[in-house]
Amino acid sequence: MRIPRIYHPQILPQLGKVMLSDDAAGHIGRALRMKEGQQVLLFDGSGAEFPAVISEVSKKSVEVELTGRIERSCESPLDLHLGQVVSRGDKMEFTIQKSVELGVNTITPLISERCGVKLDPKRFEKKLIQWQKIAISACEQCGRNTVPVIRPIMSLEEWCSETFDGLKLNLHPRAKYSINTLPTPVEKVRLLIGPEGGLSSEEIDMTQDYQFEETLLGPRVLRTETAALTAITALQVRFGDLG
Repeated sequence: MRIPRIYHPQILPQLGKVMLSDDAAGHIGRALRMKEGQQVLLFDGSGAEFPAVISEVSKKSVEVELTGRIERSCESPLDLHLGQVVSRGDKMEFTIQKSVELGVNTITPLISERCGVKLDPKRFEKKLIQWQKIAISACEQCGRNTVPVIRPIMSLEEWCSETFDGLKLNLHPRAKYSINTLPTPVEKVRLLIGPEGGLSSEEIDMTQDYQFEETLLGPRVLRTETAALTAITALQVRFGDLG
């Protein structure tokens, strides 16, 4: 049986007994129904993981005994920042979950002219908390010890105008070049994925003003969540650690 990997947000500087956070305790005690003496693997986002044995379980708390510290990284050599226009329903959650599994380092939710999601600031704050939890859960599943950051929601132009010293890409079905024809080597990529209705012509012109390169994935028009994951995979194959 695979040893469960659990995120514990506090830094774990030394070995010994640790009382887990409420989220971690709930996952171990209520979801997995684990008992004293069983093994878990903790990580805190610092790049290390910590083998541990459960020493005490109750309805509200879990205490574990750390037995070691292992420095292990499965991070891609490609630093990938995804700018994703917020999509409807569970599509955004799906995109976040799978892009984290594929090695994205940073995700910024964006609002564009044709964005189909309209939420007030308080609901957006709740969404950000939910999306960050999804990123953590994806790290628990895929073995990453560094948790990608879900940044606050911002406008498309605000994000495009940020200073960036890597390659900036915008998917466009009429682009002349594909990811396979991009120059090498590339170490940092800022990838823009538009909404279900696509970017407006004015927004496309704006991305060009901010030196975004247009690229295509193939002859078919993909849904926003499919486009994001396909582009990330292609970039990881070309410049990262998929092969």
